[in-house]
Amino acid sequence: MSATGRTFLLSCGGTGGHLSPGIALAEGLAARGHRAVLLISQKKVDTRLAVKYPGLHFVPVPGTPFGLHPKVLGRFFVSQSNGFAAGRRLVAAERPAAIVGFGGFTTASIILAGALRGVPVALHEANRVPGKSVRHLARFARRVYLPHGISLPGRDDNKLRVAGLPVRSEIIRRPRDEAARSLGLDPAHKVLVVFGGSQGATPLNQWAREAAVPLAARGIQLACVTGMGKGEAQFTELAGPGGARLRSATIPFCDDVSGLLSSADLVVARAGAGSLAEFARIGVPAILIPFPQAADDHQRANAAYFAAQGGGLVLPQERIAELTALVCGLLADPVRIAGFRAGLARLDEVPSLTFILDDLERNIATPAEPPASAGAQRTPRPLSNTAQTAPLPPSIQPEIDRAGPKATSQSMIDNIVLPTNPKT
Repeated sequence: MSATGRTFLLSCGGTGGHLSPGIALAEGLAARGHRAVLLISQKKVDTRLAVKYPGLHFVPVPGTPFGLHPKVLGRFFVSQSNGFAAGRRLVAAERPAAIVGFGGFTTASIILAGALRGVPVALHEANRVPGKSVRHLARFARRVYLPHGISLPGRDDNKLRVAGLPVRSEIIRRPRDEAARSLGLDPAHKVLVVFGGSQGATPLNQWAREAAVPLAARGIQLACVTGMGKGEAQFTELAGPGGARLRSATIPFCDDVSGLLSSADLVVARAGAGSLAEFARIGVPAILIPFPQAADDHQRANAAYFAAQGGGLVLPQERIAELTALVCGLLADPVRIAGFRAGLARLDEVPSLTFILDDLERNIATPAEPPASAGAQRTPRPLSNTAQTAPLPPSIQPEIDRAGPKATSQSMIDNIVLPTNPKT
């Protein structure tokens, strides 16, 4: 850390979707001479991702997800109390210039501990329906970063800014053929990646097992990331067209997301905000199957926006039987795939890491020392003037201001989900 560097606490544990942007922000802060302490959960998925970054400082903190079952609720309150105590000790020891929370069950305790000591707080919400943590903790924050078109009813608009999800520096597009070979796949054939996020998705894994043979017969290779504990790493050789032998790969956890997505001609995935940001950065089109039980149905809202911007298509899970025909149809249509790639480029234009770093340094964090001179500071653009992507059609935009977090009804994506005939 440089002489003028400051310490930031980043609360980002629980899932890859919370931890990955925290890592991206930590990398950016380190590049500017600051020190970042990443507060993660005690889950295996956090530990697995953290070991890839020996140059960053990770601290596991207590915390478990909220639930209404008595045992789950009891664990939640006990872990939050322990997390609050740990947060107070961390804040006292680190004396951070600011705390940034990315939502999730580890965020509340550290945000409250910091706010009680007067530490500036910023929150980042990547989903198109703000989660419970961000909704309830926004009152303590000096800044809340939100997706384009989303607001927080009852909160001061002056503290709201539009910002995309920070993406790790390693997530860059690599040559497709090189990436395919690194996975043990043949670049001469199409590659479909099935990606359920850091924790996997059982219905997608089951579909992949059943679809591997018919896809191979159409010349399509399959790479399925099952999630930790949901399958073993293995390769299977299958019969392809003209006597060719194609490989199907099963991967419990992928440490090389950049290579995985760069190898893909198409992705089938859930609709977590972290995954969608990485799809946009790499430029890989996706068929999204939102998790039906996601909190406040936020994945369906994420998927609707992604599709409206031209990044891919949405298929409800109850219609997963149509997926094989849809995949084959899209991979045989290079014009449509090229159109999706253009939409993905637009999605990746939303300001994110540099914008957040500038704002934290200039407007949020306590200064390391009195400034040598009073120079003009650039004020971040207000929420109403930060749109970098095309606005959503009225039939799709979640009306959070008017209807609250339950606004993601079926009517919002009636113009996005596919008709029964996937060719139309």
